Amino acid sequence: MTAPLARVVIVGASLAGLRTAAALRDHGFTGSLTIVGDEPHPPYDRPPLSKQVLTDETAPDPALPVPELLGAQWKLGRSAVRLEPHERVVLLDDGTGLPYDGVVLATGSGARGWPEPRPVQGIHTLRTREDALRVRAELRPGRRVVVVGAGFLGGELAAAARARSAHVTLVEASRQPLERAIGAAPGAWIAGLHRESGVDLRTATTVTAFRADGDRVRAVALSDGTEHAADTVLLALGGTPATGWLAGSGLDLGHGVRCDSRLRALDPAGAVVPGVVAAGDVARVPQPLAGGEAIALGHWTTATEHAITAARTLLDPTTSAPHTAVPSFWSDLHGARIRSVGLPTLADEVLVHEHDLPGRHLKVTYLRRGRLIGALTVNRTRSLTAYRRELHAASEAFAP
Repeated sequence: MTAPLARVVIVGASLAGLRTAAALRDHGFTGSLTIVGDEPHPPYDRPPLSKQVLTDETAPDPALPVPELLGAQWKLGRSAVRLEPHERVVLLDDGTGLPYDGVVLATGSGARGWPEPRPVQGIHTLRTREDALRVRAELRPGRRVVVVGAGFLGGELAAAARARSAHVTLVEASRQPLERAIGAAPGAWIAGLHRESGVDLRTATTVTAFRADGDRVRAVALSDGTEHAADTVLLALGGTPATGWLAGSGLDLGHGVRCDSRLRALDPAGAVVPGVVAAGDVARVPQPLAGGEAIALGHWTTATEHAITAARTLLDPTTSAPHTAVPSFWSDLHGARIRSVGLPTLADEVLVHEHDLPGRHLKVTYLRRGRLIGALTVNRTRSLTAYRRELHAASEAFAP
């Protein structure tokens, strides 16, 4: 170690926070470890919330396993409200001050809400396990459900609602679902999948108004002039990094906590803030595949990979390797297994190698300036192996 590290505070008791704590212990950290979480629950996995938890009332508990010898002090149901890097203290909402030698920012992201006043009953977002249980209670046979936003979360919500025999209208502002993330042609394939599965998909369309009886939503008016009866509205408008509590800390907080390649938090001038690292959705990290551009990625695998780098950096930044892992994500829609590696959203050329909607197969590669930057398949997961290998080699070659 280059400096004494006796006290580590981790703010965020979800996947990235828990995995960073475990990595610290795995790499020999024997000091005090405090984990702060604003929910009352021990860490749990979020991907099942929009899948099995919505469709199966007997789905397994999504709790994440906590290593038996972690030896952490838990502050659950408590929110961090301020970071004072110069004093090396995290302040909690009950007035407690947690001094640290190293702090991990792993607060994730929050669901983006509707920007204007709206009815208060029957409109939901999904981020926590309580959200998932509330949404599941609304998804019953014959219910009329309007999902706003056809990204990955919105698509999964629509698929879950159809699996529970609800009538689903899916509203998307772009010409195709996921168009910005994976391209127009793959997006058209996803659109076909939704429609074949019984979803009333409305693309290039926005919500213009919510109609209500009292404070309960009863219909949604759309920009195509139609109006759709709604027992339930599910908002899937993306997420925002949970950085509000860091205002005034001196960190660069544009679109997440800007970090260097070793996940050390930076100030607006690009200087390292001593003793502060970030991991998971909240961290905006340079991506070698993107020419070093710092990007925040809300992927499960990214959170786990960040955890290892963040732990090593806290223990000894002089020997910590830069983060070069290849991003990846997955989604399941109407029984189709969507898998991707790399950064498809940054491509300037999309090559569709297989487009078989009846057979439920899709295979796409993505280029940027003539170089492979990503790949996506549906029900062809094995074929991603070679692309992942090529992207990993490129990421290592372009690492700082």
